[in-house]
Amino acid sequence: MIQLDHISVDFPQGKQPGARAVDNVSLHIKRGEIYGIVGASGAGKSTLLRTINLLQRPSTGDVIVNGVRVSELSGSGLRRQRQKIGMIFQHFNLMFTRTVAANVAFSLRAAGKSSADIASRVPEILALVGLTDKATAFPAQLSGGQKQRVGIARAIANQPEVLLCDEPTSALDLETSASILTLLKEINLRLGITIVLISHEMTVIKTICDRVAVMTGGKVVEEGAVFDIFATPQHEFTRQLVSHTFNLELPPRLMQDLRGTLLKILFVGASAEQPVLSDVATRFGVSVNILHGKIEYIGHRALGLLVALLTHPSQPEQVALAVAYIQENTARVEVLHG
Repeated sequence: MIQLDHISVDFPQGKQPGARAVDNVSLHIKRGEIYGIVGASGAGKSTLLRTINLLQRPSTGDVIVNGVRVSELSGSGLRRQRQKIGMIFQHFNLMFTRTVAANVAFSLRAAGKSSADIASRVPEILALVGLTDKATAFPAQLSGGQKQRVGIARAIANQPEVLLCDEPTSALDLETSASILTLLKEINLRLGITIVLISHEMTVIKTICDRVAVMTGGKVVEEGAVFDIFATPQHEFTRQLVSHTFNLELPPRLMQDLRGTLLKILFVGASAEQPVLSDVATRFGVSVNILHGKIEYIGHRALGLLVALLTHPSQPEQVALAVAYIQENTARVEVLHG
């Protein structure tokens, strides 16, 4: 659906080459999926996103959307292509002197729709985003979440093939962010729109995305299914991002007088739903003290990470057997102490 082939973006400084914001990035985004691009501020992800609708023209490389080589378009051809690519922004970008209905109608009018088409489409799209009762309200009268819903309504009013989301929840509180992500998922499923979403938060990515590319320093350092990226990150930067979402650091007081073997255990898929630690306690007579961790579901697949302390009052060799058993029945075991 979307092909980015060897995309680079340079920002010249006078006669000097300047900074390279995106460095030789190639991605293939499938039709109908929700694709995430994650990275810290300055990673180049917003710049890369804007090349898809040519709000930022790449210095080198090709942008192809549904078979159309967008990077070669200009003028009226580019304007027609942009009507097939909706976009929502971090800070909403609404027209504050127009009502909610008028904001949505503006995008339809810009696309050349008739007054009759606009009159029927606006109520339909406001109902989809849950704003039927806000049609005559002005943006200043809306909450942040409602403003973003207006932005979404405006972006999908012309029935685009692609929806670009530039940090769509970073200006919102946690509860409102969750509702916006749920709405985007519903739109993806109901309308079949391909969504490309950028964020600096891995929590957003694991909540909504099917696949993800991790960017740092203008480069994509890792790409894959969201579950795989969280379960087995390969690049050091990706491992840092994932570790921040689990946050399994123990308080110093627990680390001072540890007696036993401290393990960090990764459970993937079926192993997260099996009583592995209970079995260990029964089979080997060890005490299992879970000090930290959680099990969650990403795309309906279980992923768990636990920190557990194993001890035996008189037979330390049983602890070694227990560790071996855990290693055999889980995805990964790291010995933190002992």
